[in-house]
Amino acid sequence: MDVDGVLTDGTVRIASDGTESKSFSILDGMGIVRLNRAGIAVAWISGRPSGATTRRAEELKVPHLIQGRTDKLAALQELAGRLHLEAANCVYMGDDDIDAPALAWAGIGVSVPDAMPAAHQAADLVTVRPAGRGAVREICEHILQARGLPASR
Repeated sequence: MDVDGVLTDGTVRIASDGTESKSFSILDGMGIVRLNRAGIAVAWISGRPSGATTRRAEELKVPHLIQGRTDKLAALQELAGRLHLEAANCVYMGDDDIDAPALAWAGIGVSVPDAMPAAHQAADLVTVRPAGRGAVREICEHILQARGLPASR
């Protein structure tokens, strides 16, 4: 999944000293933890490098963190190849124009309600919950249910 605008509301706060902060949802974090526990590969693909993203990925033990890649499709396809996954076995979440090719390639492409038109057009579905406020958790629960696993415990 993309990070800014999916795992966050898309806001980046930069202080006068250059430090950056982002807000991540605890709801989304729990969904990612449950996917990890179920053995489902989780990856974040971000167009820009960010210390805040790195820190949150470490906290959640996200095994695949790719930053500074604006060609999201190439990054997703490379990762899928390393994991021996076909497109049909991938779910990708994104919100912007640079996510659209990856959304279209993945077996299931997911956008968030306030995504850009190109992302909406490429997506198979749009979450009910907004970015940075449970959209990722919503999809994590769908994935777990599709695997016959309890979404909430």
